Amino acid sequence: MTAHKKRFRAFDPDPDCPDNKCCDMPSCDQPAGYKAPKSRQQLNDYYWFCLEHIREYNKNWDYCKGMTPAQIENHLRASTVWDKPSWKLGQLGKADLLKEQYFKDSLGVFKDHPGFNNTQTSPQVPKAPKELQHSLKTLELTWPISLQDLRKRYTVLARKYHPDTNHKDKSLTEQFKNINAAYSQLRTHLMNSVEI
Repeated sequence: MTAHKKRFRAFDPDPDCPDNKCCDMPSCDQPAGYKAPKSRQQLNDYYWFCLEHIREYNKNWDYCKGMTPAQIENHLRASTVWDKPSWKLGQLGKADLLKEQYFKDSLGVFKDHPGFNNTQTSPQVPKAPKELQHSLKTLELTWPISLQDLRKRYTVLARKYHPDTNHKDKSLTEQFKNINAAYSQLRTHLMNSVEI
């Protein structure tokens, strides 16, 4: 046989009521069991009343007491959006929506739109170190590069300019030496930069 949890009825005392708490109504010594907010500004701060006095308090409670009709209207509007700021549909509080702070156009869909300012979204490309610029130009690479990209590019150029594939053409042989030197310098730099 399983024990059923007692189901509280609407008029049962609140189980969270502090033990041995007396009614907060002056000159009442009845045990309290029902909470009521102290005011509109203190909805999480409670009075504790007995059943008779909570009924009286609820009967006289007026949440909008002291508010003008305009204040009541504004309060209702703010409550529908959980007291968060809102704007007219489709405006998002600003006239110009095509700005970097609202969304990033990673696919470049809006790049030609006259209102879209893509200058802030384009990442800053780091400059290559001065000593590597000639080597990058020789291998026709742009900075930054990975070791894998460097190896792929070197393989392509080595096949093209290797002395065995160009019938010992002196000008191409010189170009091959320059490619080897550039590859060696870049490889050394990249290998040193990933060392721990």
